[in-house]
Amino acid sequence: MNRRTSYKLKQLGIIIVIWLIIGFFIPLYDRLALFTTNAVTPLPKYTIAEAVAINMGAAFIGALLGGSLLVFYVNVKFRDRSYGYTIVTVILSFLVVVTIVNIVLRLFAVPSDPLRILKNCMIWGVVVGITQLFLQINNKFGQGVFWNILRGKYNTPKEESRIFMFLDLNSSTTIAEKLGAKKYHAFLKDIFTDITNPILDNKGEIYQYVGDEVIVAWKYNDGIQNSKCVQCFFDIKYHLQQLNNKYIRQYGLAPSFKAGIHCGKVVAGEVGIIKRDITYSGDVLNTTSRIQDMCKEFNEEVIVSGDLAACLRLADNFAAQTLGSIKLKGKQQEMLLIALKWIGVE
Repeated sequence: MNRRTSYKLKQLGIIIVIWLIIGFFIPLYDRLALFTTNAVTPLPKYTIAEAVAINMGAAFIGALLGGSLLVFYVNVKFRDRSYGYTIVTVILSFLVVVTIVNIVLRLFAVPSDPLRILKNCMIWGVVVGITQLFLQINNKFGQGVFWNILRGKYNTPKEESRIFMFLDLNSSTTIAEKLGAKKYHAFLKDIFTDITNPILDNKGEIYQYVGDEVIVAWKYNDGIQNSKCVQCFFDIKYHLQQLNNKYIRQYGLAPSFKAGIHCGKVVAGEVGIIKRDITYSGDVLNTTSRIQDMCKEFNEEVIVSGDLAACLRLADNFAAQTLGSIKLKGKQQEMLLIALKWIGVE
């Protein structure tokens, strides 16, 4: 199972758990409401245990159907659409799911009350809308970032070991002049969409988009494992090569990248008031950017630092060429740089 599917299944699992909890509390609220003068008359043979079982059963079916629809279809098929567009699609889908749930409940001869059905439809309509909103916010911030902000993980800055890759589009200025501003933006949007899956499959996190550059981050152990931080670049390269015909047909050219990769300690912390985000600071990022700049000078597509190379167990698919100890721009000390090439079967 690739990481994309695993992440989507995790999202679906969270939705199921939350909806089950909501399904548990709805009949408890109804039970309390029975003691008010405005309460709806309970159904014959009403018991709290039966009500909980019915509501949680309906919540589970709804979460399984509706949650799967949101995670695996709506937020994939309509990821470039506005929230307003997706919410209309979600509402229509919700009505279909509610119909299916009610049919299932009737098959099990579960008693129904029109007022309660209407009330539950209103409640679950709000729940579905909020669920979709949170899914889109999570996609906006990136995997795990929104959750880290909610639980305040980085309210206090923390030092972490991270690996960074600065991925830069080759000949970006020339391409921008050729395509024009609007078409160049569409070109970048397509590229960033197409390289997302290879990044996720190699346990990378998209830290930032900076113009035509993508900064990818790894937790240290994730990036070192099976040299995923390096493998990621070549998976991106191979994936884009498979899409060459698409890019040539639409834009008249095929994209390619160069990359610098480095590791070290950074400080991760939450910044901002109006727009909050989690950022990394430290010399590692500046150094990685400088390493990426050396790709053009040495005419190499991937250069890693000697510090990172010493920690990697490069498979036979990679060929390493030592470029020597280089004094990077703005640095006092020289750094060993190593160029990597893919020699495996593509």
